[in-house]
Amino acid sequence: MKQYNVAIIGQGRSGRDIHGAYFHSNANGGRFKVVAIAEPLAERRERASVEYDSTVKIFSDYTDFFAIKDEIDIVVNATPSYLHYPVTKDLLKHGFNVVCEKPLARKACEVDDLIATAKKSGKLFNIFQQSRFPPYFQQVKKVIASGVLGRIVEIDVAFNGFNRRWDWQTLQAFNGGNLLNTGPHPLDQALNLLDMYDGMPNVFCHMDRANTFGDAEDYCKLILTAPGKPLIEVSISSCDMYPSFTYKIHAEKGGLKGSMTDIEWKYYVDAEAPEQKLIKEPLCKPDGTPSYCGEKLEFHEEKWNTKDSGAFNNAVDCYYTMIYDNLTDGKEMEICPCQVRQQIAVIEECHRQNPLSRIFEF
Repeated sequence: MKQYNVAIIGQGRSGRDIHGAYFHSNANGGRFKVVAIAEPLAERRERASVEYDSTVKIFSDYTDFFAIKDEIDIVVNATPSYLHYPVTKDLLKHGFNVVCEKPLARKACEVDDLIATAKKSGKLFNIFQQSRFPPYFQQVKKVIASGVLGRIVEIDVAFNGFNRRWDWQTLQAFNGGNLLNTGPHPLDQALNLLDMYDGMPNVFCHMDRANTFGDAEDYCKLILTAPGKPLIEVSISSCDMYPSFTYKIHAEKGGLKGSMTDIEWKYYVDAEAPEQKLIKEPLCKPDGTPSYCGEKLEFHEEKWNTKDSGAFNNAVDCYYTMIYDNLTDGKEMEICPCQVRQQIAVIEECHRQNPLSRIFEF
């Protein structure tokens, strides 16, 4: 089995707790080996020197990777959000394969630039959109694909809760806010369900600031529409005290609701439904009194649930399996930069519609 050498930029919640944790896990199966770390904070470098193998080279700046380029097969860019674009571009220009954390960029033109740079360098360039792979999202797609719900009219995706936040990810200057922080998860799912990567959906968005200590939004309601497609609503709210579902589907023959652990769907079958025809005259009961239009439909109910708390880790493993198979066998990747380009274009349009005042500049 071929093993690939990985360098990680950043030892924060993403670089250490997600990517680093995965490369240390049994799920990795020895496919990837961390050989270098870059971290500007001294205390995090010291921690990395203890947590990683003694052979791992630890630097304060990612540009130190350039001197050991031949020892590195792929770089994970887990820098703060506002550095994703410039650092990824620099790495691609220097001939590295790159996996970049979310959000990839702030503007669609920056994604275009990264795609062009990757094409020129001939290197792998991908974005860590692991939320495409969790079992709960795959189950939602499976139910839709089965056709039992009939034509899908509306899909609601809600990543809501009630919380206050005061870190750097609340700042516009650092590409913060709910849409850029959490949004790349539900928005990637929404656009995957919309399935029109060759065009741009109609976008309506409303943003607000409720519990944030910064100047970026912590409430975002987003509606996507396109001809022949279901309406998709994405909600990312930090002021929802009663979140009730992650997914909800309105459909021709039934519907679905669910969370990341429990999903249920209900539908009727045409052949089992009473035969009806349009009646223009007022409806009456047998005694001649007015009647409301109604019937009894027999609904089929199905459920899916999991007690497995490892859904996130499973999604990370699926993502890196995709990367490994591409590096090893050239297998086409399910996630590609052009898809994420659409996501960033939608985010850019949302911010254009909601020009929030900037309070903090750095």
